Amino acid sequence: MTTTIQLDANALYSLDLSPAEAVIEPWIQDGSIANHEQELRFAIDLPREPEDPRELSEIPEVRLWFVRLDAKYPWLPFLLDWEAQELGRYTAMLVPHQFNASGIEFNPEALEIFLMHKIFVLSAWMQQQGIASRMKLKFMAQMLSYELDDEFFNFIGI
Repeated sequence: MTTTIQLDANALYSLDLSPAEAVIEPWIQDGSIANHEQELRFAIDLPREPEDPRELSEIPEVRLWFVRLDAKYPWLPFLLDWEAQELGRYTAMLVPHQFNASGIEFNPEALEIFLMHKIFVLSAWMQQQGIASRMKLKFMAQMLSYELDDEFFNFIGI
């Protein structure tokens, strides 16, 4: 089942996380958070001038809202609907990038730091939730164009 968090200009400009909290906090409270893997999407309604060529991930206020969300729920990628490109869109909100003819191009060093941070955060969080993580984390890395081998996971104890 997919759950969509609706974000409007008021929430974004005021850094109001309540639209996300209204969805995520009940899952935390009732202990069902682990049952909502890859269910979450964002719908962003931000009026812009017709001549504004920027993608949402290029608007500082939108990015800052997602930075704040990531600080509160650093394990959020577990909940994102990867098949609907929510992982890529979320990553674009947090990692410097450029758009070119072939699509989005992340700053390679920034993407690597982001990915390793998420691997460490998610592996610990998933372990607390009793979720087997190695294959899920390898798949997440692949979604971001990285290959992580089993030796890496052995090294960090997963």
